[in-house]
Amino acid sequence: MSDLRTFSTPGGPHNATPPRIVFGPGCAGTLRAEVERLGATRALVVTTPGRAALGERFVADLGDRSAGLLAEAVSQVPIELTARAEARAKELGADCLVAAGGGAATGLAKGIAYRHALPIIDIPTTYSGSEMTAFCGMTIDGVKYMHQSLDMLASTVLYDPELSVGLPVTVSAASAMNALAHCVDAVYLPTTSPLLVPAAVEGARVTCDALPRLLAAPDDLGARSDLLYGAYLAGAALTGGFALQHAVAHTLGGSFDVEHGTAHAVVLPYVTAHLLERAPEALGLIARAVGTDDLAGHLWDLASSAGLPVRLVDVGVDREAVERIVEITTGGHGDDPWEGRNPAPIEEAPVRAILDAALDGRRP
Repeated sequence: MSDLRTFSTPGGPHNATPPRIVFGPGCAGTLRAEVERLGATRALVVTTPGRAALGERFVADLGDRSAGLLAEAVSQVPIELTARAEARAKELGADCLVAAGGGAATGLAKGIAYRHALPIIDIPTTYSGSEMTAFCGMTIDGVKYMHQSLDMLASTVLYDPELSVGLPVTVSAASAMNALAHCVDAVYLPTTSPLLVPAAVEGARVTCDALPRLLAAPDDLGARSDLLYGAYLAGAALTGGFALQHAVAHTLGGSFDVEHGTAHAVVLPYVTAHLLERAPEALGLIARAVGTDDLAGHLWDLASSAGLPVRLVDVGVDREAVERIVEITTGGHGDDPWEGRNPAPIEEAPVRAILDAALDGRRP
């Protein structure tokens, strides 16, 4: 009897994915129809200041179903901003949110919905995959806390690769490394549904294949499409939960202002090297899928070839910051704490070892 398979999944936001996905070039042009499909009449478009022109395009497309534009999203989702944005959404009578852009826009829409439940339509233009989850890291007093709620799960996601053409190569690569981090962090967790483990594996394969093609030809729509597909799969996998990779990267972002994708890229090879010693079978699935017997080194090579930082000092983090990073990372912040869900415990010694390796910056 001891060899019989047993498992359970947590329920709630874990392993929950948006009910409607539309993928393909030009699909963002169906936004008004998607708003109508939800029965909404006042959709508020949420984006960053840098994507205001894209937001204005969607406001125009929505016509009389638009409640206006909120182009104030910033990275790390400061809690003060979510409060102001929620108040603005109520003031405008919004009955739907349209998040257009990268993780900052997605995160702000989630923050509004967390405080004031509204359906979300996500139109991602980067490759992290966060639009697939009902999780959101929000920064409070300099610390990024994980929040979870099914109210933050998008009702619809429109994946239009045409919108990511023109995204700077370095930004694209950092975002792709973020997606890879999601695959690595999810594939070995006991909370991840067996149905979604193949998404992590395939997401990693597609992303590792597409990123070098994008570096060689940044305007290649096929490479952009594949990276967006990888993001979709990585985001689906991430719904299983968060672990060591995110614990470290969220600290770098929330407390040391390192851009989210870059925070993942700079520590991913070293976290992977640590995990390979503790979850070799699960990580071996990804290694075989991407065609390597040296997964940590392969990820280091990808980041380095894309011109991304592979040393903490290159993102403004020095040795003096290590103890503070260890303290925050091992603290378990938010309503989805890291503890208890990681076969590789998030404890001081391993986190410090990972940070020491990232400070050194040598290929694992």
